[in-house]
Amino acid sequence: MKKETKIVAGILAGAALGAAVALILSTDKGDDVKEKLSDWFADLLDSSKDKLADVADSVKDKISKVRA
Repeated sequence: MKKETKIVAGILAGAALGAAVALILSTDKGDDVKEKLSDWFADLLDSSKDKLADVADSVKDKISKVRA
């Protein structure tokens, strides 16, 4: 599961970098940018949790097959 963890960490790091660049280059008002970034990070976090849950379920299934 280390490989999946590294992938998720890389995605989150890339997302943070992208958000910082978007914030710097944005022409929107500060509050609008903060709201958009907050929503985007919340969606990203939800997506990451779903992916990690899928990986955990897959690992549990494989372990139960090995034990059976």
